[in-house]
Amino acid sequence: MTPELVLNILTTSSILLLVALGLAIVFGLMNILNMAHGELVTIGAFTVSLVQAFGGNFWLGVFAAAVVGALFGLALERGLIRYLYDRPLGVILVTWGVSLIIQQGLLLGFGPSPQLVIAPVEGTFDLFGVNYPSYRLILIAAAIVVTLSAALLLTRTRFGLDLRTVIQNREVAEILGIDTRRVFMIAFAGASAIASLAGALIAPMSKIVPTMGAEYLAPSFFVVIVGGTGSLPGAVAGSGLIGGLRTVLDYQIPSTLSQALVLIVAVIIVRFRPRGLVPA
Repeated sequence: MTPELVLNILTTSSILLLVALGLAIVFGLMNILNMAHGELVTIGAFTVSLVQAFGGNFWLGVFAAAVVGALFGLALERGLIRYLYDRPLGVILVTWGVSLIIQQGLLLGFGPSPQLVIAPVEGTFDLFGVNYPSYRLILIAAAIVVTLSAALLLTRTRFGLDLRTVIQNREVAEILGIDTRRVFMIAFAGASAIASLAGALIAPMSKIVPTMGAEYLAPSFFVVIVGGTGSLPGAVAGSGLIGGLRTVLDYQIPSTLSQALVLIVAVIIVRFRPRGLVPA
C-alpha cells in the first residue's frame, strides 16, 4: 500500500466521518431517522459558497454554515420533530418532505449549475515523499478536531450526561429534573450544525448542486450502522472501514461497482455483528 493510497483513504474516511458524525448523534443516540441530513450538508456547502461570492473569507463561511445549520435544525426540531418523537414513521415522512423542499428551494434560488468554493490554501505539501494537496491534509485535521470535540462534549460535560440519561430512561430523567425537551432540542441543533459544518468543509472538493446531499446520506448511514449506533468510536471505525474499502476498490474497479461491493460488505458485517464494530 503506497503512502498516497493511505492518504487518500484518510481523506475519504475523514469526509465520511464528518458527514456521519451528526447522524451518529441524531440516529445513533436519539433514535431519530432524519432523512433531511444530506440536505443539511448541502446547506452548509451553499452557505460557504454564498459567503465567498460576497467577498467573505472561507473560514467565515464555515462558521456561518455551522450557525445556519444549527438554526435550521432548531427550527426543524421545535416546529415539527418535537411532536413526533414517539412516531418514527412520522419523523421519516416529515424529514423526507423537508429534504425535497430544500432541494427544490435551492434549485429555484441558485439553479442547476454547480456553485464554486475556493479552498483557503492551494498547492501541495510534501508528506512521506508524496506531494499531497494541502487542503486535504487540513480536512483530515478538521475531522479529528471535530470528532474529539464532540466526544468531549458528550462524555465530559453536564449536557452530555443529561443527554445519555434522557436516552436511557426519559421518565427517570424528568423525575430527576432534567428538561428533556431542551436536551433533545440542543442535541438536534448541534447535530445539524455539525452536518452543515461538514458540508462547508468538503465544499472545495465537491460538486455543489442542490442534490449533493443525497450522495452522502446512504454512506453516512452505513458508517453509523456498521460502526455501531450510538457510538462515536463506532462512527470512527465505520468511516475508516467504509472509506478505506471504497478508496481501495475505486483504484481497481468502476465506482458504481465499488459502491455495490461496499454495500454487500456492510450487510455482511451487520448480519454477523448486528450491534456494529464498536457497540455503544
